[in-house]
Amino acid sequence: MTLVALLWVALALNYIDRQMVFSIFPALRRELNFTDVQLGLVGSVFTWVYALGMPVAGRLADMFRRDRMIVLSLVLWSLATLGCGLATSVPAFLAWRAAMGITEALYFPAAVGAIAAAHGVATRSQALGIHQSAQLFGIIAGGWYGGWMADRWGWRLGFMIACCVGVAYALVLARKLPANRAEADAVQGNPWRTAAGLFRARCYSMLAVAFFAFCSMLWVFYAWFPNHLVERFGLSMAESGFRATMFVQLSCAAGVLIGGRLADKLSHRMPASRFFIAAAGIGLSAPFGYLTFASHSLTVTTIFSVAYGLTSGLMIANTFAAAYDVVGPKGFGLGSGVLNMIGGIAGAILIFLAGVLKSTIGFSGLLVYVGVGCVAAASALAITARSRYALERRG
Repeated sequence: MTLVALLWVALALNYIDRQMVFSIFPALRRELNFTDVQLGLVGSVFTWVYALGMPVAGRLADMFRRDRMIVLSLVLWSLATLGCGLATSVPAFLAWRAAMGITEALYFPAAVGAIAAAHGVATRSQALGIHQSAQLFGIIAGGWYGGWMADRWGWRLGFMIACCVGVAYALVLARKLPANRAEADAVQGNPWRTAAGLFRARCYSMLAVAFFAFCSMLWVFYAWFPNHLVERFGLSMAESGFRATMFVQLSCAAGVLIGGRLADKLSHRMPASRFFIAAAGIGLSAPFGYLTFASHSLTVTTIFSVAYGLTSGLMIANTFAAAYDVVGPKGFGLGSGVLNMIGGIAGAILIFLAGVLKSTIGFSGLLVYVGVGCVAAASALAITARSRYALERRG
């Protein structure tokens, strides 16, 4: 578990750096004259670039040493974070967000590929789930830290400090991470043909569709929930950043640990368990996501956000572990990269749409349609997994 512990900290820093910006939207409006649509682009630009870079990053993770990719990514995204803190215009800030997307894309396929290669079927969901829980901590810390620094010391200093912490930890990883290489013959073949081959597995294809639906709602939470709390309930940036992340992410961490442990225990008796638990997470979380944004009581909003976090954690724990059940070790990096690209594209679209539509149908109006799509995708995923494994048993 040493590898998981080292990468847990790296992923936490990854999400702190990307998340803290969403708690400083009022400051960006005031100091750099961002509009609501441009604030939507803060999330969308990052997510589009991050998503489109994922297949390439995944392919590289299957070709080269994963430990070196992880260290390089951490150094580069920390420098991009510094660039955001030094930006003096909307275009410059968005350009540095795009640079952060490119550099952060290098991390994830290499990290989850290294963890999956080090853990067998009996512990894979749990190991990947523990690693993913760092994302939840990073969102909480980033949401609070960004707003707190903006209120107390200035958001620019907050970005500069984050850069220094990232570079310092990269030096730690360079010394502590064990060498991790992909399988030698993973470099052979046409990479685009290999990517297309992933979708010949019906379970992987449907998992990708379900992940698109799931991330559509998830990223609205990540990007717009702090601002929603400021505008609806009059909270400060620090308080909204804390409330928008603490309750939902702590409950999500619990869901991740429960979902990972449960899937590992059931995997021997029920081979499709990871797909079923992931589907349950998507279908159950959708109505709670809608209700979080529809409520006009801060207490009720908090309760529904906790329920959303707990149920969405079931999906987060099992997305990549389920994919690795149908993707061989030679495709661990590419398989996770393509999935992350699909989720990132969903997030980019919905973050931007939420900014465009917030003054008309609002967040809750948008999430009605997203929620229906999530429930439909969850049902299709469960049916597809059941059919596939039923055929295997008969065969």
